[in-house]
Amino acid sequence: MKAEKQKVPIYFPKVGQRIIRSALAVACCFCVYYLRNKQGIPFYSALAVLQCIQPYQDSMAETARKRVTGTFVGAFWGLVIILIQLYAFDGMLKGSFAGYMLISLFTGVVIYSTLVLNCRNAAYFSCVVFLSITVMHMTDADPFLFVFNRVLDTLIGVGIAFIVNTAHLPRSRRNDVLFVSGIDDTILNREDKMSAYSKVELNRLISSGANFTVSTNRTPATVRESLPGINLKLPIIAMDGAVLYDLNENSYLMKYQMSENQAKMISSFLDKEGIRYFTNCVVDDLLVIYYDRIESEVHRKVYDRRRKSPYRNYVQKTQAVCENVVYLYLIEQREVTQKLYEKLMQQPWITDFRVAYHDSVVHPGYANLKIYTKEATREHMLENLKAILNIDKVVTFGSIEDKYDVYVRDADKDVMVKTLKRLYEPVWFRGKGNMTMHR
Repeated sequence: MKAEKQKVPIYFPKVGQRIIRSALAVACCFCVYYLRNKQGIPFYSALAVLQCIQPYQDSMAETARKRVTGTFVGAFWGLVIILIQLYAFDGMLKGSFAGYMLISLFTGVVIYSTLVLNCRNAAYFSCVVFLSITVMHMTDADPFLFVFNRVLDTLIGVGIAFIVNTAHLPRSRRNDVLFVSGIDDTILNREDKMSAYSKVELNRLISSGANFTVSTNRTPATVRESLPGINLKLPIIAMDGAVLYDLNENSYLMKYQMSENQAKMISSFLDKEGIRYFTNCVVDDLLVIYYDRIESEVHRKVYDRRRKSPYRNYVQKTQAVCENVVYLYLIEQREVTQKLYEKLMQQPWITDFRVAYHDSVVHPGYANLKIYTKEATREHMLENLKAILNIDKVVTFGSIEDKYDVYVRDADKDVMVKTLKRLYEPVWFRGKGNMTMHR
């Protein structure tokens, strides 16, 4: 008996702004066509529109530049072919084998021209325009008029795309506010992914001037891996507040490190308990992770998964490391970790440290501890960031209720980015609205 095939549910994604703007822009192309008394071919305007409507303004401008350049180059050589066929050969090459060979030869000339003009990315558009003129419309009653309309139609499409892509409701922008978001269950959903909408819209808000950054217990290396394609401009608060890191300069701007005595104290305690751990140090803008000889399977998995990053440097230690220590990380079975945590919290010197206990999501049945100096908190590092940016007002986003200004109940619904958009650039006739901010 054959097993029944499992039905895959149909997924209907949200209708994004690119779809709406594209449809509107195409409609505008046909409207212009009628306003021109049906002169030209709206098909080419619509093509230009669909190519130029892009998620980001920079990519739209680049695509429009390639489209316009390609159109002029292709139209020029298309006009040359028309002149050759009509006047040098008295139209005898139209539709002939020799005529098609001439077009093939000049296709290479078109591509070479884009290289000479240092616009090789426009080669494809140039060839499309050139071939549409020389192959599809050579036999028109007035091919010269087609060349003119072909260029004009493209320019109309590019112009409409620019207008539609940049048009929006009048909004004010809150450039006096620092927006800080968590990553897990806030930007990323339960599958540890970010939606296409959130990625596009967050990048647009950042490029328009929003003071946005993230605060997370992840390392800078993990932040890069978690948010690929997000163009964070401001320093990030990483390692649960232990460091302030500039992703663009690959530099640790600030860090809360243990003193040598603190590092010796906590290392000695863990060594006496027979616990193996990873010592995370920042040395000259490099994250160096010292580790004991690996014996357990879970430690091997942690090591194998993380060592591949170019932003982490693993070194097997021969003795306790006590300099430049940011935090110690250990992972053991939940019962072992729980007992160790309870014993650790009974030590008289534990007030000099901050200990974070978490059940492992990646390794079921295990729990981990991260041990920092007591000053290493996200709140302390946020105050440092505010001072660097000279910004007093802050709005925080997170997945823990009553801890953040904006509580994100379900990251799958793009709550963080939608709320950020509403707070950063409210529609001006609605006023600034109610915004809860830390000072």
